[in-house]
Amino acid sequence: MTLDLLPLDQEAVITAVGGAGALRLRLLDMGLIPKTTVRVEKVAPLGDPIELRVRGYSLSLRKEDARNIEVEVKSK
Repeated sequence: MTLDLLPLDQEAVITAVGGAGALRLRLLDMGLIPKTTVRVEKVAPLGDPIELRVRGYSLSLRKEDARNIEVEVKSK
């Protein structure tokens, strides 16, 4: 599953970060690296962007960019 499809308040673990060149480096620099836990906290009224909780801080990310991040839902 990709990060843009993760439901609200659901936690997941990042398994892979895709994208090409500068986009991939920017995502990694923001702390979106494999084996990191991430949770969708809010979704904008029109659905884009989404607000994530990652490594103790909030991060807003466009759905277009979130499609490049593969996640695995954490079991409760």
